[in-house]
Amino acid sequence: MKIVVLDGYVLNPGDLSWDALRTLGDCEVHDRTSANQIVARAAEAEVVLTNKCPLSAETIGQLPNLKYIGVMATGYNVVDVAAAKERGIVVSNVPIYGTKSVAQHVFALILEHAQNVGAHAAAVNEGRWSKNIDWCFWDHSLSELDGKTLGIVGYGRIGQAVADLGRAFGMKVIVASRTAKQGVEQVSIDELFQRSDVVSLHCPQTPETEGLVNAQRIELMKPSALLVNTSRGPLVVEEDLAAALNAGRIGGAALDVLSSEPPSPDNPLLSAKNCFVTPHIAWATQAARTRLLGTVVENIRAFAAGNPQNVVS
Repeated sequence: MKIVVLDGYVLNPGDLSWDALRTLGDCEVHDRTSANQIVARAAEAEVVLTNKCPLSAETIGQLPNLKYIGVMATGYNVVDVAAAKERGIVVSNVPIYGTKSVAQHVFALILEHAQNVGAHAAAVNEGRWSKNIDWCFWDHSLSELDGKTLGIVGYGRIGQAVADLGRAFGMKVIVASRTAKQGVEQVSIDELFQRSDVVSLHCPQTPETEGLVNAQRIELMKPSALLVNTSRGPLVVEEDLAAALNAGRIGGAALDVLSSEPPSPDNPLLSAKNCFVTPHIAWATQAARTRLLGTVVENIRAFAAGNPQNVVS
């Protein structure tokens, strides 16, 4: 079986092993593949693995040996699934691997906003504590999470994990979800934005959720509220959020995703007040990537055995 990995570097920059994958066939791993290189590199492949390399209907049509596409992620919009299905090509993804890691990153962002750890550590390194006349100092706000309201938009596995952490910090959890959930206070999306001290987004990107956070919805938020997005960048109208932050309309934003990645240098959120952005790393702990790669291998093994799993086609 000929296996070609189109863009393996982000999943495995060198701290994991491809050995388990190589036991399944003749395996060729590319760190990165540009769109115009895909057909040449995958021309003989029966199995193609992709993370962000697009496999359009046109591209799939030029790969005569292709039998299986493995998406090394949860989202599979990079593949024309309908075109693959028409050809009888199986497409699988990895639906669960980073739940705890993403939830952990959400609270890293929330705690950074609450404690300003980075700014205070930098001040110490600059010698400001050493020069201070008192035994301690702070020049950024310090806030306690206990008693605050955490609003979670989307209550799947990650949303539930974030809720568990919120409760551990003494936060009151409210949820906006398309489906009824037991054991949690469920409210409308607008009520959630009105009541929450922290709003954390955990819903998928769909035509209905694109632009979910816009000027009108931001206007509902408390002036002290924090918006956290570790889900998908297009859920937020970036110009509206930047304008609100620069006007002091809300307390802050903490984002791990943007509408275009890597972002253009002129993305308004990169220079907005009280906004910090991390480079789409919530999913990327070594533990999560190990689980991801393990499931990729198991998906191929199941396909080869005639019992494909995690099929999305």
